[in-house]
Amino acid sequence: MKIKLIFIGLFLCSTLFAQDRIMIDQVVAIIGNKIVKHSDVEAQISQMRVQGEFVDESSYCQILEQLMISKLFEHQAELDSITIPDSEVEANLDRRIRYFVQQIGSREKLEEFYNKPIIAIKEEFRDMIRSQMVSNQMESQITEDVRVTPSEVRRFFNGMHPDSIPLIPTEFEIYQIIKKPVISKEEKDAVRNRLSGFRNRILQGERFATLATMFSECPSSRNGGELGMFGRGDMHAEFEATAFSLKDGEISPIIETPFGFHIIQLIERQGENANVRHILLKPKPNVEDLAQTQQFLDSVAKLIRDSVHTFQQAAELFSEDPSGRVGGLYTGPYSGNARVTAEEMDPTIFFIIDNFEEGQISNAAFFTTEDNEQAVRILKLDNRIAPHQANLEQDYDKIFNMAMMEARQTRMSEWLNQRLRTQYVRLNSKAKECTFNYNWGQ
Repeated sequence: MKIKLIFIGLFLCSTLFAQDRIMIDQVVAIIGNKIVKHSDVEAQISQMRVQGEFVDESSYCQILEQLMISKLFEHQAELDSITIPDSEVEANLDRRIRYFVQQIGSREKLEEFYNKPIIAIKEEFRDMIRSQMVSNQMESQITEDVRVTPSEVRRFFNGMHPDSIPLIPTEFEIYQIIKKPVISKEEKDAVRNRLSGFRNRILQGERFATLATMFSECPSSRNGGELGMFGRGDMHAEFEATAFSLKDGEISPIIETPFGFHIIQLIERQGENANVRHILLKPKPNVEDLAQTQQFLDSVAKLIRDSVHTFQQAAELFSEDPSGRVGGLYTGPYSGNARVTAEEMDPTIFFIIDNFEEGQISNAAFFTTEDNEQAVRILKLDNRIAPHQANLEQDYDKIFNMAMMEARQTRMSEWLNQRLRTQYVRLNSKAKECTFNYNWGQ
């Protein structure tokens, strides 16, 4: 097997590095049977800028080594027959685009930043996302049996230099009860009738994609309603069942999901994967619906203040958010932590609880969910942890994670050093100028 891999590497080397000078400048490194191009590094740097991360002259070499490690993982993943389904890649890509849009402000600003439409941005990042997902799975496989014991966590913490012990900013433990207004039958009927009109126009010859672009309330409207390939289990059951029942080009009847009302057109089906367009219309609560929901949650808040229910009991009884199953505990949207900083939490929450005393409960307040729907919630500030230097008593979970990270990094370094002793690697002159953490044989 080793001889075969060396042969593949030599073949790629003679093919890629013997081409014209433009190609030579594009290919920065060859790892086994994988290549890293200059444009790959620049794309990652662009991502960092969108996310507001610091970029300097050393960033190029740091990102290049990360990509080289990723390609080494990919190469090993092929040998181990590790693959990622297309549906998972598309779902991850859509999440990444939504995150970028949130960070930069709007889809228009993102398109302006990259000087290309969203569809072209997705095309540019699709292979990169797949590579990252394969690499992550390979890394998880390498480190899956890494464990740290409580005594190892304590030893790790005691061995930290005082200057390296992190300062923990103010953190909050928050509980919430969320309720969405009940949409009136009249509003739902009006939305159905409007969507039925769009369906008739399509059946009479108008383009589905045009109407989706103009009227759909899903972010996919910018792509003519096209969602991209997805597999079974990726969508809501009703939506998925309808999509997989259609023939190519066929238009579905109106269906209802928790997101609203849809009509769907099948673009293509490949086995257990499908690509569709859809038009989504969302029924909207009126002023009376919102007022009734606000009054209801204010009455729930009074029950809690009067000790009829604890906040956790009320959350389990009345909240329509998944957090209700755990007593209404609010967790960081990205970290999943129960303790959140001001920077991590929803700014509208911080605005409410900033000056609260511990145990204080808010009045019902309107807000917009991640799905851009109107809802109402009450909040409780359960605990405010003052800024402090990390310690085992208050921050065991954080220190445990740091110890685990170091243990995993040690395992990864051992694996990489072992593989690089026998792995074919070829770097161009620009890459050879970099100082790397691992020996790539410059």
